[in-house]
Amino acid sequence: MTDFSSPEPDGAEGRAYRRAMGAFATGVCVVTVEGASGPVGMTVNSVTSVSLEPRLLLWCLDDSAERAGAFLQGKPFSVHVLGVDQAGWADRFSRGDCRLAAEETGQAETGAPVLKGGLARFDCVLHRQISMGDHQILVGRVEHFEAHEGAGLTFFRGRYGRIQEGVE
Repeated sequence: MTDFSSPEPDGAEGRAYRRAMGAFATGVCVVTVEGASGPVGMTVNSVTSVSLEPRLLLWCLDDSAERAGAFLQGKPFSVHVLGVDQAGWADRFSRGDCRLAAEETGQAETGAPVLKGGLARFDCVLHRQISMGDHQILVGRVEHFEAHEGAGLTFFRGRYGRIQEGVE
């Protein structure tokens, strides 16, 4: 066991911290928003429920992310919880091709672009933005949501996995 007390983000301690955090399995989501050149998406695993009344969720955005500007304009956004068959979307929106094609999107009542598919979708308007460390915490007020059956896509120690409903 290695014990580190003060992190160096780009050094050995930073890498060790990332590996340690990778031991926490998460769901995988794509957040979509209308960017300056059309709809864009970004893969995130930092989504969590904040409140039931009002309905609030949050996700974290790296200040240095190339698409950060699109999400920091205060526009409505949609959070899509991915199913196990959507690892391709997770890869695609984690880097590189982040634009949404017209044939794969629709529009939420909030005006946010939405992907067709996923286990759940939460259409949000920005409730609050909080600067924390090297990230922005975006809190969305959920205006609409929907959910579907299926196995969920997970991320654990740098790899995708799945979780089934009804685990015993």
